[in-house]
Amino acid sequence: MKKFILLFILLITTFSYAQNTGSVVGKLTDKEYNNEPLAFANVLIKGTTKGTTSDFDGLYQFENLEPGTLTLIFSFVGYETQEIEVSIVAGKVTELNVPMGASAASLDEVVITTTTKRESVTALLLEQKKASEIQVSIGSEELSNKGVSDAAGAVAKISGVSQQEGSNNVYVRGLGDRYLNTTMNGLSLPSNNINNKNIDLNLFSSDVIENISISKAYSAKFYGDFSAGNIDITSKDYTGQGFFDVALSSGANTRAVGKDFLRNEGTGYIGDYARYQHNPFAVILSHGPDPVQGETPINIGISLSGGKSFSFKNDSRLSLFLTASFDNSFNYRDGIVADYTAGYNKLFPDSEEYNYSTTSTAMATAIYKINNENRLKYNSLFINSSNDQVGFYGVSGQGILYDFSDEPSGYFQSNYQFNQDIVLVNQLVGEHNFGKLDLDWGIGYNRVFAHEPDRKRFSLLNYDNLLDNDPTTSPNFAQNNNFNNQRYFQNIEDEELNSRLSLTYKASDNFKVTVGYDGKSRERLFDNSRYGYKNIDTNTYTITDTRNLNDLFNLQNFVDGLYQTHVFNPISPENGINQTNFPGNLENTYKGMLDIYAGYLSLEINAGDNWLFVPGVRFENYDQRIEYNAINLRPDDPGFAEAKESFVLPSLNIKYSLNEDQNLRLAVSKTISFPEFKEIAPFVYEGISYRIGGNQDLLGTNTGVNLTDKAYSDIYNLDLKYEWFITKGEILSIGAFAKQISDPINLVLAADATGTQRYFRTGEKAEVLGVELEARKNVLMDENDDTVLSAGLNFTYMHTKQDLYSSIEGSYGTSFNRATDELEGASPIIINADLSYKPVISESFKPAANLIFNYSSDRIFSLGSGDVGNIIEKAVPKLDFILKNQIGKNTEINLSAKNLLDPSIETIRENTGDGDVLLSSFKRGITFGLQFKYKF
Repeated sequence: MKKFILLFILLITTFSYAQNTGSVVGKLTDKEYNNEPLAFANVLIKGTTKGTTSDFDGLYQFENLEPGTLTLIFSFVGYETQEIEVSIVAGKVTELNVPMGASAASLDEVVITTTTKRESVTALLLEQKKASEIQVSIGSEELSNKGVSDAAGAVAKISGVSQQEGSNNVYVRGLGDRYLNTTMNGLSLPSNNINNKNIDLNLFSSDVIENISISKAYSAKFYGDFSAGNIDITSKDYTGQGFFDVALSSGANTRAVGKDFLRNEGTGYIGDYARYQHNPFAVILSHGPDPVQGETPINIGISLSGGKSFSFKNDSRLSLFLTASFDNSFNYRDGIVADYTAGYNKLFPDSEEYNYSTTSTAMATAIYKINNENRLKYNSLFINSSNDQVGFYGVSGQGILYDFSDEPSGYFQSNYQFNQDIVLVNQLVGEHNFGKLDLDWGIGYNRVFAHEPDRKRFSLLNYDNLLDNDPTTSPNFAQNNNFNNQRYFQNIEDEELNSRLSLTYKASDNFKVTVGYDGKSRERLFDNSRYGYKNIDTNTYTITDTRNLNDLFNLQNFVDGLYQTHVFNPISPENGINQTNFPGNLENTYKGMLDIYAGYLSLEINAGDNWLFVPGVRFENYDQRIEYNAINLRPDDPGFAEAKESFVLPSLNIKYSLNEDQNLRLAVSKTISFPEFKEIAPFVYEGISYRIGGNQDLLGTNTGVNLTDKAYSDIYNLDLKYEWFITKGEILSIGAFAKQISDPINLVLAADATGTQRYFRTGEKAEVLGVELEARKNVLMDENDDTVLSAGLNFTYMHTKQDLYSSIEGSYGTSFNRATDELEGASPIIINADLSYKPVISESFKPAANLIFNYSSDRIFSLGSGDVGNIIEKAVPKLDFILKNQIGKNTEINLSAKNLLDPSIETIRENTGDGDVLLSSFKRGITFGLQFKYKF
């Protein structure tokens, strides 16, 4: 391409100005990043106002220059400015290539330097243009402008991506958590939640993110468990003299303001809990169940960031970056909550939930640049996330329990629940260049501690008697089951060791070969226990206040026999230690293990000036096993399941450059999908309005009706995409994709009396067809060619279809009254749009206003069975407004208003005998925020 440009310039010069003028052309490269092209650097002719900038490929040019000697000034923020003399010869083209490196002398006023260009919209579009596979990225610059606070919000701005309301699940091209992988700096991350394969992206605050990329087309460097895509979070780092930032924020939610908030007793303001080392039975006897008064519902946040570089001899440098943040939020919800199968199992027309959540993040990054060819990076991340919920269901006295005549029974439940997730990520990565040979490696060690300590749940009948002002009537405890009133304890620990290694040989400009290795070994430990209250003496104790049950459930009344405790799994019944009034063993446990080892080979072949071929093949071996001890198993269940498989996974990515600014891409591949621990562990988690359990048959170790002996799904992928990088910051792309999934897994209503939803391989295959459109346009520019008004839009349409067996019988059973259905989790339509206005009022005042819209249409949450219809998540539009105000060089005052439309968040059970039945409905409210940020 460079030769083409030079030839073109030569022709123009020869025919038009051969005897009078000359030209200079060249390429700017970045010494800090393996001599990659340095885009958008400034090149100025000294003593004149004539200048230009380097393009996507680092190329610059000046034409029609008078013969003689002139001086070119090369500059880029945070890089050493260079002045170079060059001779201009009439009728000639002079080539001047300049490598540029960071200079401490020029970094005094720079916060983020060498990483800044990899956070900007323009730089990421450059990366997308040059990438060998289909990928889309969003950087911290765009996250900041759009007021995105975490990684989940970030990926939801990318085409074909949506986030499930009310949960942490992210969907890419209609495929959910099961079909995604999440990595950080190219190394895998564990899940923090029993219900997810991937880590909760809400845990990654924007303070630790340089950029996030989603690779939607498979290549051999990715793990084979891939279909929707791979989400990679690149952590921030720093190179410069030193900086320190402080940001303070506050805000409130319109539905939470004015509420008297409640929190669980024993939990801390910063999301901590101090009783993990205590025996649950001792906790029950020493601490009552009642919630305590919470704080005033005003959200606060604080963020601190700092960094400094230390230069040594021979261009070596140590760069440090530290960041720590804390934020909380208060949310209040009220509305309907129901569980409906053949009729209402539960119906609460009026419910209330008080939610107090916190996220604390700390990250340290150390980069040691040994020289221009060798670089080491150590990254350590700590995340503590908590959610403190106090819920009341049936507060109007109209609750229904198993009453199919729809007559109120006064059923009421309270649920006090605290969840804490602690994530520790440690990574060491290295980049080395040995001439034509590049070595890239990384090792990571991750730990996750996910706790649900001391959940309290109480069930009352005739709750309407408490509201009728009749002192002779009162509600009573539901006691047909020993666990209608209970305390629940759950613990999860994950440990993972992972590594990657790749060796790339650049034989020539047109041929490159990469060989690599990936490996990870992961272990999950799960346990839970419950203690029920039984034989509660309601003749002696009368319920007068559901928020003051400590008067009953205390140690003295336990001694006096006003109530008893019950445990499912007694310690030693043969020695008289039975289920009543004694501590017990764990109720459910499982140990899940996953080992994956893989080698891969990938080629990059430039065929001429336009074609890039990237064939690859991956050889992967995986071993997945689970040991479990759960209640209500079949007597012949072995308590163990294991699957071992080896795979050969080919891929081919082709890029055809129509011209300098337009690409046509084609990608074909075969990948796999294997089940998650939550899907194969036969443990049932019981929420207020749902029961979800795993299914060990998914590992292919059982026989029955329509059970496969396969432990995985084969997936065939096809992608076609057109990209046009119009100008700086502008893009138009159109893509089409198709996938075929064998033996797909879906969440389905099982055939039992409890209404439990379980995971089944529901048919022989599923198909996904879709189109994507993405456009970014600079609508108004100023005299300096900077964007004043810009707009962005991405649109995705998907069609999904899967086969359904008429019935499935194994460890668990289900059936379908239809032969086909849509795929679980797929929204046919996804829209993300934004409008940005960034006028320059003065040198000291540069505001930026952003309006961001997101929409995802109806999608299936879980499949119904028999004559019971699917559970559907209804369409949700979302509109946010962000106003950033930069005042001077060091100060920002920012305003935000999120969820301006405040739509109802609804789920329904469709096609019941009563038509579509509303299962849940609530509003999240509008959240207003104010942030003050100062750069020292």
